Amino acid sequence: MADVRADLQALVTDLIAGHAGEWDRRGEIPVEVIRKAGAAGVLCAQVGTAHGGPGLSSVDNGELTAYTGGLCSSFRSLMTSQGMAAWTISRLGDAGQQREWLSRLTGGELAAVAFSEPNAGSDLSAMDTLIELDGDRVTVTGAKRWVTGAAYADVVLVFGRYGAGAAAILVPTTAPGVTVTRVPDPLGCRAAGHADVRLDAVRLPAASLLRGAGQPLSLLVTTALTYGRISVAWGCAGIMRACLAASAAHATTRQQFGVALADHQLIARHLAEQYVAEQSATRLCAHASAAWDANSPELVTAAVVAKHRAAGDATRVAASAVQVLASAGAQDGHVVARAHRDAKLMEVIEGTNEICQLLLAEHVLATTGGAR
Repeated sequence: MADVRADLQALVTDLIAGHAGEWDRRGEIPVEVIRKAGAAGVLCAQVGTAHGGPGLSSVDNGELTAYTGGLCSSFRSLMTSQGMAAWTISRLGDAGQQREWLSRLTGGELAAVAFSEPNAGSDLSAMDTLIELDGDRVTVTGAKRWVTGAAYADVVLVFGRYGAGAAAILVPTTAPGVTVTRVPDPLGCRAAGHADVRLDAVRLPAASLLRGAGQPLSLLVTTALTYGRISVAWGCAGIMRACLAASAAHATTRQQFGVALADHQLIARHLAEQYVAEQSATRLCAHASAAWDANSPELVTAAVVAKHRAAGDATRVAASAVQVLASAGAQDGHVVARAHRDAKLMEVIEGTNEICQLLLAEHVLATTGGAR
């Protein structure tokens, strides 16, 4: 698998290197570039070879994700979205849905996952989107906010209310009643195709519903969110690696007061702290991915820990890198300027810092005899 990952990283380099700043300023990635990556398996690399994917382990896919995140967080965001969609189909789709949709997602078609709504962000239980079964048809009505990748997507995996529980359904963006509107001027990951998706009584075949319809929402979304949190965490490790490389390069070539910046102890401290943060996050990511590959009961908590720590550290490392580079890194599109904005957004998506802290506190109470 290491050779497969190396080949995919080479393709990522060919597709992204030198373009990320331009894409960030323009707020868009050429869709043909995204489809090429998708057809090569980059966007959902854990899908198995039986469905046209490379079948990477979570550990190998994590390193691929970090590598991509170091080049372009917007592109990495699309990997996270496509991977979440593919994994949810793998877990909840029946054999026919898996054959059809996984082969489409490894063949160049693009997917997004819709959770949030105007009144349902951290509190997904407040979802208003309604999925109703009517014979051999399903009607979907609602509004989704900030759906990463939706501006490029061929299909959106929509979560909504279904009877007393919830359901997940595959909604083609070309279906009558679907309106996709780009989010204007997002703070971070500007080229990731963030969009609002309106669903006006969208009629679809009942076969569009994934299995598990009617179960509690928490059971359905945990699969997607756990994948997403690990992916975001690895992406943040990549952000830190890019910031550390930029900081080190600048500190060794820029002189002030007659010596290189790196020879000033306060600048050296920035480099040391950036390195420690990246190394810590990488090890937490590797632990979470190893738990995924082993199907360990630690998986959900390990994913939250990795995402929470990596996102927070990426925000601090990016700010530190801007401090080291000063005006040299303050120009829009520069790697550390992008990182400064992109990393902050990572503290919000797939569970805010505060939600992660609440989840981890609940875990502590449940495992130390303090559960209430």
